[in-house]
Amino acid sequence: MKKFLQLLLMAVLATFMLAACGTADESKKEETPVTENGQADGQEASEKAAFPVTLTDAVGNDITFEEAPKTIVSMMPSNTEILFALGLNEEIVGVNDYDNYPEEALEKEKIGGMEFNVEKIVAMQPDVVFAHESGLSTGEEGLQQIRDAGVQVFVVKNATNFEETYTTIEQIGQATGKTAEATTIIEDMKAKVAEVIEKTEKVENKKRVFIETSDAPSIYAPGKNTFMQEILDMIGAENVVTEEGWVMISPEEIVNQNPDVIIVMYSYVPDIIESVKNRDGFGDITAVKEDQVIQVDENLTSRTGPRLALGLEEVAKAVYPEAFGE
Repeated sequence: MKKFLQLLLMAVLATFMLAACGTADESKKEETPVTENGQADGQEASEKAAFPVTLTDAVGNDITFEEAPKTIVSMMPSNTEILFALGLNEEIVGVNDYDNYPEEALEKEKIGGMEFNVEKIVAMQPDVVFAHESGLSTGEEGLQQIRDAGVQVFVVKNATNFEETYTTIEQIGQATGKTAEATTIIEDMKAKVAEVIEKTEKVENKKRVFIETSDAPSIYAPGKNTFMQEILDMIGAENVVTEEGWVMISPEEIVNQNPDVIIVMYSYVPDIIESVKNRDGFGDITAVKEDQVIQVDENLTSRTGPRLALGLEEVAKAVYPEAFGE
């Protein structure tokens, strides 16, 4: 994963992130409902790790955690961000080569990127390896080798929207004995999402937006049924790309669509904003005329973890700066 682009292009070309406090009333505590995982649904249950716990991973394997893992390997930046947010710095012994947040992740032993080092992971003897569904196309054989060596592997679902991201955080919290921390993260994210939606829904002049995730000549953009489409829907903006999934689009078509805002979701090209503005014919686009070609942090908008709500806010500010007093 060379930041977001490598993961994106591999995925695109191969196919492309609660505990409401109960009252003090004892009768209500006795009537607290039970979840599918056998946990009471309430703050008291969230504050206690329920072990053993059996969870079904993204490939349908039922994984039983007898106790909270003491050593963890994370194979995807989004997993790593969740694990650190849950307070598992000490337990994390290995991370993906591209993990760069939080700063503590840079100090951890690296296990490789899309092509990971099976022998190194096994030698670490982790209690669990948190893999990721998006890496199965190239890594399933290596994951099986890790399983065959007696190391527990939990494949995290490739979340495609906010609700699935919340579920992922909740699930990793259950697996690691950090249910209360997971609940706090989710509630904080939901609060930020609600704040952004409240601000943007007051905007009267809705804008047409083009989002690109790679530079010319192979310009890729998200269309319907993508994470970025959900983000645009949440802030009431129109996506100029109407095709399904991630599509390659020509510069001529972008000019023809004439977006009000162009969002650049990558950083591997130096001076990319000026480069976009100087493409043939782009001088006629409203976004270029009004200096609304804006680069956003691809890590915030592509990693389905605790910072995803901040990614929503960053996109919202790019599209509707006036709603945020900017």
